[in-house]
Amino acid sequence: MATGRTHRPATRSRGIPEATVARLPLYLRALTALSERSVPTVSSEELAAAAGVNSAKLRKDFSYLGSYGTRGVGYDVEYLVYQISRELGLTQDWPVVIVGIGNLGAALAGYGGFASRGFRVAALIDADPAMTGKPVAGIPVQHSDDLEKIIAEDGVSIGVIATPAGVAQAVCDRLVAAGVTSILNFAPTVLSVPDGVDVRKVDLSIELQILAFHEQRKAGEEPGEEAAPQAAAPPAATRTTAEGGRKGPDGDVPAVMPA
Repeated sequence: MATGRTHRPATRSRGIPEATVARLPLYLRALTALSERSVPTVSSEELAAAAGVNSAKLRKDFSYLGSYGTRGVGYDVEYLVYQISRELGLTQDWPVVIVGIGNLGAALAGYGGFASRGFRVAALIDADPAMTGKPVAGIPVQHSDDLEKIIAEDGVSIGVIATPAGVAQAVCDRLVAAGVTSILNFAPTVLSVPDGVDVRKVDLSIELQILAFHEQRKAGEEPGEEAAPQAAAPPAATRTTAEGGRKGPDGDVPAVMPA
């Protein structure tokens, strides 16, 4: 079986837009559910509804794959599963290392969806010597001193960072220097990487803040409505921050894995 080190997906060379690439996993998830129910074909409207997009956007996305479906019949489910899996590189074996085996890292290590989607957890890595050799989800934790050796031996090109924010950039730098070209970052910080390295960030706190915004709007409360009558006399905490230069209440909030 090919490894992630020797084969790369063809999406960029074929000019598939990033927005389309981001929706392909949604289509694949919906199609996989249909396949498991032995559904042979699906219309663009049905598949779009299952994936949470509109049908016109779905048809446009599929046109980049060279798949237009059959009028009056729809899309062949099994063929689309294969086609999208191939475009996403999921017909290959992608070894992954997870760095930082705290509560989040351990949860990621035990996530059963990796293997079924073309990913293999090659190693769990942590800087705490007390963790070395400890099995997590059936995989012994290895010390971070061996990071570069592990990446080279397993041909790893995808790294997952689940460390505290303060050390995430240093871990990222080591991963990149060792040859990792794609990083999934769960640490609550922005990583700096060179050209040619892709980073995806997962931060539940940001998503919750966006939902809070929408909840506020649905409740009919515009931002600042309650504070406006007291604008001339800000709360004591606000005055202290302005006068004393103290850091505001927003701090680093650990990100967690979404369901």
